[in-house]
Amino acid sequence: MNLRNKIATGAIALASATLIGFLGKWEGDGQNVVYPDKLARGLPTVCKGITRHTSPYPVIVGDYWSAARCAEVEQLVIEKGQLALADCLTNPKVGQNTFDALSSHGHNVGVPSTCASRAVGLINAGRIAEGCKALAWGADGKTPVWAYVTDAQGRKLFVPGLHNRRLAEAELCIQ
Repeated sequence: MNLRNKIATGAIALASATLIGFLGKWEGDGQNVVYPDKLARGLPTVCKGITRHTSPYPVIVGDYWSAARCAEVEQLVIEKGQLALADCLTNPKVGQNTFDALSSHGHNVGVPSTCASRAVGLINAGRIAEGCKALAWGADGKTPVWAYVTDAQGRKLFVPGLHNRRLAEAELCIQ
């Protein structure tokens, strides 16, 4: 049974309570005023990580979004991302927690990047535990990955908070 079938039969849930709670912790719960995300070079962001790249509505710094609008757009964005993610996951043994962890990763860095990651390659090859670890660590097992931003001068900067998120995703992934 592929992942799309698991979703269709309800064996895997879209926008699960676990994922929504996880995103609330890492993206912000109750973030109803659009703000310039410093880690994303000032990209206007609202709710649980909604940006102009994902929203059907304009995302303008200073605008207020109601809780209802946040909930509506979050559901739409999360489900759309998860369906795209499901298309690149070929291992039928992927469970809900692994799917939720990968969904969080894709929500943060973009589903195409997640699908092209070493983590997904390992998971698709049946090496789920190694793939989960690869959400936070490089092939050497010591170098953090997906935890850097590039500043205005083009320097790559390590962000401890991003690495903490990657560690939490890896932990959720393997549960």
